[in-house]
Amino acid sequence: MSRGGGGGGGGVPAKPPRAQAFRLPGRHGYAVEFSPYLPGRLACAASQYYGIAGCGTLVVLEQNEAGVHLFRSFDWNDGLFDVTWSENNEHVLITSSGDGSLQIWDTEKPTGPLQVYKEHSQEVYSVDWSQARGEQLVVSGSWDQTAKLWDPAVGQSLCTFKGHEGVIYSTIWSPHIPGCFASASGDQTLRIWDAKSPRPPVIIPAHQAEILSCDWCKYDQNLLVSGAVDCSLKGWDLRNIRQPVFKLFGHTYAIRRLKFSPFHATVLASCSYDFTVRFWDFSKPDPLLETVEHHTEFTCGLDLSLHHPSQVADCAWDETVKVYSPSSLIIPS
Repeated sequence: MSRGGGGGGGGVPAKPPRAQAFRLPGRHGYAVEFSPYLPGRLACAASQYYGIAGCGTLVVLEQNEAGVHLFRSFDWNDGLFDVTWSENNEHVLITSSGDGSLQIWDTEKPTGPLQVYKEHSQEVYSVDWSQARGEQLVVSGSWDQTAKLWDPAVGQSLCTFKGHEGVIYSTIWSPHIPGCFASASGDQTLRIWDAKSPRPPVIIPAHQAEILSCDWCKYDQNLLVSGAVDCSLKGWDLRNIRQPVFKLFGHTYAIRRLKFSPFHATVLASCSYDFTVRFWDFSKPDPLLETVEHHTEFTCGLDLSLHHPSQVADCAWDETVKVYSPSSLIIPS
């Protein structure tokens, strides 16, 4: 399943939990996210026909020792490209769709969406629920080159953020700074926005290629990472954006999504159109810890569990979701 890249360490590693897979017949996975509340629950946003045509499905899964099982399934009439769990209700999720809309779902009400918010004029590729205490805000990013701010309790967007000159692929809230989010775009820039201020965003010309993903470090409020079509990941310190603080190379096709570890300050994971997931520690001279090759198509979705330090979920266009513990994240016992 995987091969190491220099992350040995002393002691005998604990035996990793068995990798588990769930098939999505006729659906191609775009995004996967663990529940922040329930340790065994995760959600996958998937689309028919690779997201080019057809409908979408939100699949909510339960994972335990016996395997990964279907808990709920919701269909939408267009492809679903991203999913985010509510930060104040363990049953609620939001998905984003190819028809320009966001859908709010409740796993306790399996009939259909509670709400549909349609303001974007093109595909919505990204949606993220703020983790900041005391505010319930959602940000969406679209191919219409705008990001929008939402309060899920209000039936329309609170604000629209304009300035990108290309498709927005990723919008991610800072876990540290209330009202602050990053956006990654096909215009080759990373932008840092303050939703509470009319100030223009900080613009980072991060790559000389389309940027498909970004994420914030969970341990350093000034650090974020970008991943692009140029196959590289770059770390950025907001106090000095002229040069990246690290660069990571190894992927052979575009980097589709990346996530910082919730448990290790310098560890992150990335998935790619090269079918692999790679685990990195940017503090090490040889930063590539491990390459996992268990998909046969573009790997688009990736998340690291908040409950289990070694647990990872990913999904791909090969119609599978996989939950596993890569050896590089297992702490020796």
